[in-house]
Amino acid sequence: MDAFQQQGFLIVEDVLDPERDLDPVVAEYESLLDGLAARWHAAGLLPSTFRELPFAQRFARVLNEAPHDLNVMSHFDISLPAEGVTAETPIHLGPATFGLLRNERLLDLVAQFIGDEIYSNPIQHTRIKPPERQLPEHLQGSSLLAKTDWHQDKGVHLPEADETELLTVWLPVTDATEANGCLCVIPGSHREGLVTHCLRPGARIPDQLLGGQPAPLPIRRGSVLLFHHLTKHASLTNTSDGIRWSFDLRYQPIGQPTGRPAFPGFIARSRKHPETEVTDWRDWAELWRATRSRLAAGQAAGKFTRWTGEEEVCA
Repeated sequence: MDAFQQQGFLIVEDVLDPERDLDPVVAEYESLLDGLAARWHAAGLLPSTFRELPFAQRFARVLNEAPHDLNVMSHFDISLPAEGVTAETPIHLGPATFGLLRNERLLDLVAQFIGDEIYSNPIQHTRIKPPERQLPEHLQGSSLLAKTDWHQDKGVHLPEADETELLTVWLPVTDATEANGCLCVIPGSHREGLVTHCLRPGARIPDQLLGGQPAPLPIRRGSVLLFHHLTKHASLTNTSDGIRWSFDLRYQPIGQPTGRPAFPGFIARSRKHPETEVTDWRDWAELWRATRSRLAAGQAAGKFTRWTGEEEVCA
């Protein structure tokens, strides 16, 4: 805990059992890719199902061969996009993935930082990053598939959550190394406050406001990286021959603003009122489907960040 307060991040080894906790998620995603590749091949949208390839190579081939408008990665992410949501916008809402969000050992760790009344914040993503040299040009700027620019998590949510005790939980499904694009942080940067983020491209910290010495954080599968929502962080480029696959999740005390009110969170643990916990993955999935329907019907999602893109440092 002291190291977290001092440095703004903490790696905790062996929180998850790779075989018990992560392999079911991998199997769920392999099945998802099976179904998508078969469907798109049958519709004439892919030249092959690439079934003979292992997941990493198969995923990269589908990304390259699929028409742009299929938005392949959106089928694998666990959040909706910021804009353009329709009734058909894909999102992955599987039981193994929900089990990961509610993993007891993970929540035990989170409870040490924010207590036992735990809300799963809806700012959450899956990132499956092939070697960047294999990415088609139109996907080179995607932070879900390519390197992530420097930012603070507080810089990508609304001011309503500025006082929320938000804890980011970053966990690798595959070993994260410097070669395949592990995260890097600027230790102690959480003590410097929020800096301006520019919106072109994405929400990123301009170079002149970065400061400090970046430290890469390789982390083994099954271990977890925690960081403060003011810690400056980014990912390296994947220059390896395999994928770098991770989930970034966020948790907070129940009742505090999420910073993304258009999207649904849920009560992951409550010792005071256990009957309020969402324990069935189908209920979690319905929260997201209802949100998708509401946004598709025309309800505005509103802003996702506080920035306008017109800040002086971004000119």
